[in-house]
Amino acid sequence: MPTHFATTQWTLIHEAARGGDTAAVAALGALFETYWPPLYRYVRRQGHSAADTEDLVQGFFAHLLRLDGLRLADPDRGRFRAFLLGSLKHYLANQWHREHRLKRGGHDLVLSLDWQNAETGLGLDPADSASGPDALFDREWALALLEKVLADLAASEGDLDFARWKPFLSVGSERLPYAAIAAEFHLTEGAARVAVHRLRKRYRQRLRDEIARTLADPRLVEEELRSLFTALSE
Repeated sequence: MPTHFATTQWTLIHEAARGGDTAAVAALGALFETYWPPLYRYVRRQGHSAADTEDLVQGFFAHLLRLDGLRLADPDRGRFRAFLLGSLKHYLANQWHREHRLKRGGHDLVLSLDWQNAETGLGLDPADSASGPDALFDREWALALLEKVLADLAASEGDLDFARWKPFLSVGSERLPYAAIAAEFHLTEGAARVAVHRLRKRYRQRLRDEIARTLADPRLVEEELRSLFTALSE
């Protein structure tokens, strides 16, 4: 099932930080399950083993969802990804020794995460890239966001064979092979153009909505969109 939020992540943070709002805490847990891979990979690039990184990321989420870290949220930072990365850095610097004394799995909250999947294709040496770990975090955040948007779109399309239509979302409009699309889906070329246009429009709207929910000020959507796509191109 896709995860939808009617409010911004900052609103959820503030509601959860006040305490007693279990729905807000649960919603934040769902958000972490979407956006944890960039955090995991950031920690791995700091030189921690896979096992220690699992402990650190799990402990970081538990730390936030116990509300200790949520009270430090500063909406003036503007971006939810900046808040998470800044909070993670603070946690790594100040909480690691205390949390590491817990037995593995001893946190009061354990999220079911596919740790092995986060290891796939992970480059651990920032020297191998022109980008530093913060820039790599932004790139992987953008990838996680796109993956979520595509998953939500696929779940909302009902009878549409989304797997067959999905490739057309990433092709420039001027290069779309409308004649081939029409032949593949037994449509007229005009109907193929309309179908692709409508699907791309729904995709763009979901992308903008998801980005808006990660910002303190939704007016920053265009700037954030440019920033994330710049990160993907580097």
